[in-house]
Formats: sequence, structure tokens, C-alpha cells
Amino acid sequence: MMVVSYKNTLTASRPLKSLVSGGKRHVGRNADGRITVRHKGGGHKRRFREVDFRYDKREIPARIEHIEYDPNRSGFIARLLYADGERRYILAPQRAAVGDSVLISESAPPATGNRLPLGKIPVGAFIHSIELKPGGGARLARSAGNYCEVVAQEGGYTHLKLPSTEIRKVLASAWASIGEVSNSEHRQRVFGKAGRSRWLGIRPTVRGSAMNPVDHPHGGGEGRSGRGRRRAVSAWGKPTGKGHKTRRAKKYSNAHIISRRRVGKKRG
Repeated sequence: MMVVSYKNTLTASRPLKSLVSGGKRHVGRNADGRITVRHKGGGHKRRFREVDFRYDKREIPARIEHIEYDPNRSGFIARLLYADGERRYILAPQRAAVGDSVLISESAPPATGNRLPLGKIPVGAFIHSIELKPGGGARLARSAGNYCEVVAQEGGYTHLKLPSTEIRKVLASAWASIGEVSNSEHRQRVFGKAGRSRWLGIRPTVRGSAMNPVDHPHGGGEGRSGRGRRRAVSAWGKPTGKGHKTRRAKKYSNAHIISRRRVGKKRG
């Protein structure tokens, strides 16, 4: 089993009470109680931290008061204390430390933790918590260790290389934060035992070939049988794996994609 060492990074053991709320987790169920996302359920009770993804408190300097753990996301969160006395949580950038200053402004320097419009960020910079539409809140590059790279500025759009290797255009008036998301060690974790997955609310994944024909297209047969068909499919008969494309041919955002993501062994 491998775990992330928190002692050298986290500075608070309890979250700020005014920025925390309870609530029931949906564990993959919709409003009717039907499973819409499989392999979710159980796990330890969590409290929800109100993380500010809109970043709408601008032109007011802030400093990082604490770096904290959030059970609802892979990256760490930073508690900001603004000059007017308000406190908010944001995603903590990599190498952020207590006492560092943060500024959300069009005139902010492109320093780690600051937030400014994409059109004012230099080419080659690493950014995270990126808006797809101005004022729409952070949507891209929000998980641990993730970042996008600014590769070009052209015609009112900023060209970004996403973590998936896709290159796409985003309006230059959308905002983004400088730096990478914290806790890059997250992807090196090794759970070590099935119980640790259950603590996190991850239920077992059963192979289709181990099911009955009524439950999965790969099911049935005597003993350890093959799937009995040329192409691997999901439980609902949709082709899967082997780099099969699932994106709709007429998706509205196709015009913004300059280069599709690489899949399989060629990606790297």
C-alpha cells in the first residue's frame, strides 16, 4: 500500500466550520433512486467544503491562511483570507505555502496562484481551474497534479493543450489560475487491499465475461470462455476499448477543437 504524505503539506487538521456543510451523497443514483453510475456506494461519511470555483471576488488581495485536505476531491484546498476579512476555499496550486499572496485581477502578474484572463497569460505558462465561458466558473484542469499549457494566442481565442493531449480554443476573455493543481503524488497511490476502495465509496467492478448472458453481452459459456464476438462492448452493447471514439460527430464544441486527443500506446 502507498499513501500520500500529508504532514509536510497540510497545515490544518479541521476545516473552517462556516465553510462546511453536511448532506447525503447520491452514490450514483438519480432522483428516482436508479443507478446511473455503477460501482459507487458506501464509504466514509464526508462533509462538503464550499470551494469557490467562480472566483468572483476580484481586485481584493488575499493570502493563504491554511492548506487543507478535502475528501471530495483529489487535490488539496487552500483557505484564503481576503483583505476585507472574508475567508474562502480555492484549489491549492502546487508548491503553494501559508503566507503566499493571491490576487484575482485583470492586472495581476502571471505568478503562481494568481488569476487573470486567458488573453493576458503568456504562451508556455501552465494554468488550471479554467473557464470555458467568461463568468461560467472553473471547468478544466481541476484534479490533482493537472494543468493545461497555453500554446498560442490568436483571433480572440487562446489555444490550450489539455491534460488529455487535446488542443482546443477557449475565449481569451475567460479566466484561469496560474500553476498546477496540488497533490501531484495522488496518481502514485496504491490501495493495497479491497477494503481501502470501499472506504472511499468505490464498489467492485465485475468482468462481463463472469456474468450470465442476461446481464452482459460477454456473459455465458462453459468455464472461462472468450467474449464470443469480434468487438468488445459495454453492458448495453455499445463498442468500447481499443481506442473506439465515443464523441458525437455533431457535438457543438467540435469547432473549438484543433487537435483531437491521442489514445492508447501512442499517447505519452
